Amino acid sequence: MPWAGAVNGWGPVERDRSNGEQAAGDGRTLTVGGTPYAKGLGTHAASTVTYYLGGTCTGLSTDVGVDDESGSHGSVVFRVFADGTKVAESSTVTGSAGTVHLDAPLTGAYELTLQVTDAGDGKDYDHADWAAPTLTCA
Repeated sequence: MPWAGAVNGWGPVERDRSNGEQAAGDGRTLTVGGTPYAKGLGTHAASTVTYYLGGTCTGLSTDVGVDDESGSHGSVVFRVFADGTKVAESSTVTGSAGTVHLDAPLTGAYELTLQVTDAGDGKDYDHADWAAPTLTCA
């Protein structure tokens, strides 16, 4: 699904690849806690990716985590917003934490926003993956 807008803290948001460095397409396979993911988004704190849903979706299910390319470094918080209202949030996720699962209700929402913050300690190593995201839509 194409996004309506994307802002990323280091290089571009990458589709189905890790954040990598500053060039588009320079990421690797999304990998969190040793598990590779074929689909998802590679971002870097602070990032925001927005999608237009048109009120047709009921939920988002996704694994999230700091990409293995950051080693044990990095710390981020993942947030999901529906029409500007926060509907899901992770605790602080670190490079050594592995994958965290998020489920977000989206019934009737027109806009979905995926946000990653730097967890308040700066953005070094904050390569954040939205892994295998699944939207449930009519």
